[in-house]
Amino acid sequence: MTRPPYSQKQVYSYIFAIITTITLLVWILRGLEVLAFLPGVVIWILLMLSIAMGVLRQVSR
Repeated sequence: MTRPPYSQKQVYSYIFAIITTITLLVWILRGLEVLAFLPGVVIWILLMLSIAMGVLRQVSR
């Protein structure tokens, strides 16, 4: 019995979840000054990537 291939929407959902989790971890660790050396633009880039993946997930088949 073979497993059906992942749908495009499911792949985008996984990527969205991973990027959102990384964004939250970076934001929390930066707030606790563990990653204080990271510039704020890194959080903005991760946030924009997360939003873009959410939009791609919604418009995919």
